[in-house]
Parts: sequence; C-alpha cells; structure tokens
Amino acid sequence: MSQETDEIREAIAGELRLMDPSVRMSRSLARELLDPAFVEVGASGRRWTYDEMLATLPELDGGAENGPRYESSNFEGVLLAPGLVHLTFESMMDGHRARRSSLWRKQGAPATWQMYYHQATPIPLDSV
Repeated sequence: MSQETDEIREAIAGELRLMDPSVRMSRSLARELLDPAFVEVGASGRRWTYDEMLATLPELDGGAENGPRYESSNFEGVLLAPGLVHLTFESMMDGHRARRSSLWRKQGAPATWQMYYHQATPIPLDSV
C-alpha cells in the first residue's frame, strides 16, 4: 500500500461516503462530493456527466437503505500534486466485482475534496 497522507485519507473517506446509500439517495449530499466537471466511465462502459449522475444516482445500485451495498477493499492512493489524489480499489456488489480508479481534487472556497473522474472495470468471476 502506498504511504497514506491526510489527503489520501480524505479522498478515501469521500469515496466511502459516495458508496453510502444515504448519500446516494440525496442529490444535495452527492453534489458536495462530485466536482462540477465530473465524468465517469462506468463498468457498463457508459459515460456519465455530472448532471446525469446527480439525476440518476438515487436509482443506481447501492442507493437503497435495505438493498445491496458496495463493499470496497484494497484502497491505494497517490498524491499526484497538491490538491490532486488518484485512488484505486476494488468493489463488490451483489456478486459483481470491479476494479475502480478515481481522481479527487481539492479546490474552491472553502476548499473541499470532490471526485473529478471515476472509472470502473468489471472483473470476471474467474479472475484473481
């Protein structure tokens, strides 16, 4: 694992918050964590913009309090530059695994960490 800095810990905390159903169900809470220039390439291959993600997030997997939840593991982070963190990790949801990569940047006044980019790549069941 990479050497964890406060910046990396804060980015991981933001990532975990975005997996929390109460945040996924709340556009206002999700808005705090997503950069206005946010883009995602999901495990399906679909490209999502900031507005599309905010509009759809409550209906996506992991958005129901009583439904399946994301389980994450193997977080690694790298501070690429002041205010820019790259995270990689694995997730499991309802039997589906994915390798994930995200960029978090800290900006604005007051400066807050927000996800700028996210990509998920499915892991085949027979893969290690």
